[in-house]
Amino acid sequence: MAPSARRLGLWGPPTSTLDWCEENYEVTFYVAEFWNTVSNLIMILPPLFGALQTFRSGLEFRYIFSFLGLAAVGVGSWGFHMTLLYEMQLLDELPMIYSTCVFVYCLYECFKPEKTVGLFPIALLFIFSMSVSLVYLQWKEPVFHQVMYGALVACLVMRSIFIVTWVYPWLRPLCYASLAIFLLGFLLWNIDNIFCEQLRASRRVLPPGFGVLTQFHAWWHIFTGLGSYLHILLSLQIRSTYLKYRAKVKFLCGVWPTLHIEPQRTS
Repeated sequence: MAPSARRLGLWGPPTSTLDWCEENYEVTFYVAEFWNTVSNLIMILPPLFGALQTFRSGLEFRYIFSFLGLAAVGVGSWGFHMTLLYEMQLLDELPMIYSTCVFVYCLYECFKPEKTVGLFPIALLFIFSMSVSLVYLQWKEPVFHQVMYGALVACLVMRSIFIVTWVYPWLRPLCYASLAIFLLGFLLWNIDNIFCEQLRASRRVLPPGFGVLTQFHAWWHIFTGLGSYLHILLSLQIRSTYLKYRAKVKFLCGVWPTLHIEPQRTS
């Protein structure tokens, strides 16, 4: 990624090991990367609503932690892009590892009896996440973090496809929608990294207000946030189906997907 224009704002010079393609302090003196910051709202507000809804439904706490983990990533990413400080970068990147470990636990333990706690997978994921954290704190190489995060996502993809292929094929639309949306975000993330100079040049010639459409890292937040949210819904629906709860995806205001679970079980 090419370095951003060296504008100084409220938070001073960047100390993070990454500086994305959005020009620093272009919109406001108070936020280093404005669009990369506000786009994190999709990873904060809907997951908080999902956590509250899951708690009210009396479902297992692992799914509440899943929603809260996604919200924590959104808050950390907000702080990182707002300040471009190294400490805030860690609050973005390390929760990505921790929350995805929770996702992995939920999906690989979905066919166990209710209220069962898998101590071995918890210990394994804890050791993995702590090892990644310790190595990353010493070896400040973003590619290492990206590879470790990608390995966890690959575990989720393989497990999800297995379940919707061999166990609950009627959940394929939700699974493939989550995967496709996440991959679209990943594609835009790569375009933002590889073609940064071309994107910046296009912003200088586009009419006012249209340049924001080329902020592909912000789109990465939006699409991966939505894809991750849909994955939690998929994991919840798999678990609810196994436990014989009646679960159905509905759309809030006809737009935003939510999972409604009736307290009684089917016979």
